[in-house]
Amino acid sequence: MKKAGLLFVLALFASSLSAQIITDKTSKKFTVGFDLYTDILTQTPANYDARTINQGFNVFGTYNFALGKSAHTFSLGLGIRSQNFYSNTAIANLNADTIRFVPITNNYKRSKINLVYLEVPAELRFRFDNKWKLGVGFKFGILIDSKTKYVGDITAIGPRVYQKSKKINSLEKYTYGPTLRLSYKWISAFAYYQPARVFKRDLGPEFYPLSIGITLAPF
Repeated sequence: MKKAGLLFVLALFASSLSAQIITDKTSKKFTVGFDLYTDILTQTPANYDARTINQGFNVFGTYNFALGKSAHTFSLGLGIRSQNFYSNTAIANLNADTIRFVPITNNYKRSKINLVYLEVPAELRFRFDNKWKLGVGFKFGILIDSKTKYVGDITAIGPRVYQKSKKINSLEKYTYGPTLRLSYKWISAFAYYQPARVFKRDLGPEFYPLSIGITLAPF
């Protein structure tokens, strides 16, 4: 058991050292990051009460181009964003091309819309004293998946159901917006504002989400 434990420690140390070497060589050229965030809806329908926390996540990789001999870089990459809109009062009705929110009158556990985008982020990263970075950027997204989920009772006495609908027809295909990121080493605070509509005009509510969260970029 002692030998096995020692071998495990040595293997873990070797793996950590190898990862550190790879990271040191590639971190200036390539970045892999994970955004964990919540969406604040700046405008919602009268009967739509958004949940306080609308958690989402984003995974991205960028290639970093050096700006001359400076420590600053221009980064361009690819990412996947999963965005959730939770409601405390309404369920999405997809029976027609126009999305409508129907009031929830029974006990429920969850009512949400989930959207998935393929994104192209671009960012200017200004590095200060090798620890702090300021990123000012812009990203463009293409909708690749959408669905609604509802978990709750059909009537006041049940039964509880799980409803899932795919492909919301009233969504805009493309999204875009500016990004801002303040980083210390491998952790960042970031924000993204989407001035593009989530739903097509006259086919759904006006959602303009503001995403605020943290970024983890260990690689």
